Amino acid sequence: MKRLIAVFVVALCFACNEEAKVDYTLFSGKIENPKDLKVTILKGREKVKEITLNNNGTFADTLKVEAGFYSLSHGGETSAIYLSPKDNINVTLDTEMFDETIAYTGAGSQNNNYLAAKYMANENANIDIAKLYSSNETEFLSAINDIKNSKFKLLKVQKDLNPEFVSIEEKNIKYDYLSFIQNYPSAHKYYSKNEAFIPSPEFMKPLENLDYKNQTDYTSVESYKNLVKNHYVQKIGEADSPTEVFEFINKEAFPELKNDLASTLQYRIAPNNDDNKVYYEGIMGLSSDEKFKDNLTKDYNKIQKLVKGMPSPKFVNYENHKGGTTSLDDLKGQFIYIDVWATWCGPCIAEIPSLKELEKKYHGKNIAFVSTSIDVESAHDKWVKMVNDKELGGIQLIADNNSKSQFVTDYAINSIPRFLLIDPDGNIVSADAPRPSDPKLIELFNELNI
Repeated sequence: MKRLIAVFVVALCFACNEEAKVDYTLFSGKIENPKDLKVTILKGREKVKEITLNNNGTFADTLKVEAGFYSLSHGGETSAIYLSPKDNINVTLDTEMFDETIAYTGAGSQNNNYLAAKYMANENANIDIAKLYSSNETEFLSAINDIKNSKFKLLKVQKDLNPEFVSIEEKNIKYDYLSFIQNYPSAHKYYSKNEAFIPSPEFMKPLENLDYKNQTDYTSVESYKNLVKNHYVQKIGEADSPTEVFEFINKEAFPELKNDLASTLQYRIAPNNDDNKVYYEGIMGLSSDEKFKDNLTKDYNKIQKLVKGMPSPKFVNYENHKGGTTSLDDLKGQFIYIDVWATWCGPCIAEIPSLKELEKKYHGKNIAFVSTSIDVESAHDKWVKMVNDKELGGIQLIADNNSKSQFVTDYAINSIPRFLLIDPDGNIVSADAPRPSDPKLIELFNELNI
């Protein structure tokens, strides 16, 4: 009888231990000056959970997640976070200074306070990308080594970080460094205006023996994922026969990489791409997402109608920053150069100085310069302020339904900035015109005798 009781007690203890096993994260916090009714947790672009705020801006919920990197999103702002089971994280922030005020307490907070500090360190470093990539190989390597060392230094001074998290961050820093090298040839050509540039073999050596098939790092280290995707995107772009590269990837790559590449490469299907058919067929072969493929097919068919000489899609009654509304037909009789942009888009803002110069150069000519913001409704005031602060010229409009506006949809715009050129009769000259900073735009204007 005693033996039976002992067995029962052991079994009961085992059951208790099983019940006590925690496989979730407790996530709570408070948002001052909330811009929305919810906080969203994302894994990449996939929504993990939406948590509703209480009236006082507080929230709390449990998250069934695997250890890894996620994003906290609220009111159009996002912040990187690291979550793992058994964490009990509390976050506080003020949306008036989102990144500067975000702070974490509780189990797992150290990892996230480091990520917040890392983001601010990157912001405060204020790296001049144009200057960096314009520099010669020796200067460039010296600069990116300094960047790498400063990142390692910040990581080293942190206390009580999760060892697995530290290992991933060390890899992130290493792969970020390699990404700089990977991007240098094309970026140097662009920023130095030297299209004939070829990097020295010695410069590219760090990438020679890199393993692009490490599935473990691909799923856990974001900078490695970016490095691998960019590697294959470059291979396809440089190939004499992109079809062969697509076939190789389809045969050799693991499913997640193939789907990610399909998602990344969809933006290469554009009105001015002579290889649209090859890209479309290649991407369709890579993706296993039927919804994605349906949407890609719709966009591909749409792009067939955006060739030179076809009637342009139209926008009607877009709000004009100067007051009233403007429609495309109001501008008929002149060439129309349209910049589709948003206040949150860094590359869009980088084109503003060149666009201003262009407007000045062609002032009084038979061409209208139109900037159409696709900012969401909640960012309307931000749009008004940026137009004023940056003294933007031309015709400043905001779309009627942000990125879902019919005009944007009809032009198959899935990334910005995007520039359009329409002739005086309302027909398409280019549905993907050169940027203001690209000398090819002036060549195009000259061809049209603008």
